Amino acid sequence: MPPHEPFALIDCTLREGEQFATARFSSAQRLAIAEALDAFGVEYIELTSPAASPQSARDLALIARRGLRTRVLTHVRCHPDDARLAVECGAQGVNLLYATSETLRRASHGRAIEAILSEAEAVIGYLRRHNVEIRFSCEDTFRTDPAVLARVYAAVAAMGVRRVGLADTVGIATPRQVYATVAAVRAAVPCEIEFHGHNDAGCAVANAYCAYEAGATHLDVTVLGIGERNGIASLGGVVARLASLDPALVARYDLALLPELDRMVAAMVGVPIPFDAPISSPYAFHHKAGLHTRAVLSDPRSYEVLDPAAFGRARTVAVAHRLVGWHAVAERGRELGIALSEAAAREAAARIKALGDDHDLDGTTVDELLYEYAE
Repeated sequence: MPPHEPFALIDCTLREGEQFATARFSSAQRLAIAEALDAFGVEYIELTSPAASPQSARDLALIARRGLRTRVLTHVRCHPDDARLAVECGAQGVNLLYATSETLRRASHGRAIEAILSEAEAVIGYLRRHNVEIRFSCEDTFRTDPAVLARVYAAVAAMGVRRVGLADTVGIATPRQVYATVAAVRAAVPCEIEFHGHNDAGCAVANAYCAYEAGATHLDVTVLGIGERNGIASLGGVVARLASLDPALVARYDLALLPELDRMVAAMVGVPIPFDAPISSPYAFHHKAGLHTRAVLSDPRSYEVLDPAAFGRARTVAVAHRLVGWHAVAERGRELGIALSEAAAREAAARIKALGDDHDLDGTTVDELLYEYAE
């Protein structure tokens, strides 16, 4: 088990998620997402910078005044004008960022570390006077010189930020690297630690979990993992990872709302729910092979690390295919109210296998076949 239990989820669907290729949330959609995430129970939601567009500013102000239980954050450049706008719009927390890797400093802003810290001090001082939660993140953390990271995080912690952010901006970090880096920062600063991991190399959820193991207190997620390029750690993925280890870690969330959250956002951005999405995929609790179905019918824990009922889902035991086993056939018979002896179930399974070798089968065809074997 992880060495510490407390953590918070920061859902960034309304910021990072808006950077997904097909995302363009209307004001009504932004509000619907915010309220759905609030109902689910995430501790924070992060919205697009009010400096991004006039409507972004209006929507931040609207959602900040909505009286949600979740705390409303916005993600802005470390610049006085952006910080002022965030405060004027009523954000409860302001997430500052500055690129610190050599690559991004050259390509983005051209500033030396001394200049970054000088600007950070002025902006952090302003925000502290306005009593908002402050996070300072080193963009491109995992391509930044570790000595630079240590210097920047120590400096901003001394300036009074509540949280420092580690951002795997291009998804390059490995789980072991994330663990080592977060652990080093944990040992160096007394404040909270946030992790934001992109999925370019397929490690976003694993990296988020390793960050948590190493001492991160806040994990960034989005619904379905949508975000810039191919996104970040998904809400469902992180919840599944934690729930599989200890359901108590996520018991405070309304887990049954997660599939509908995924469906809603998928429809808004015009994509299907991925076949491999933890929890909400149509196939997440679908059992097919005969060896599997026999065991799962006897004890669901044999092939299910998550209880589908906890998420408002139900398992499917497929029978209309050539891999079917007689136990699954017998179970389908019971669902239909058909009494099948073991011999009849075995004979029906053999017939289904033969038909499945010849052509695709559907459930109606198999159900009709089973009635022929009723006793």
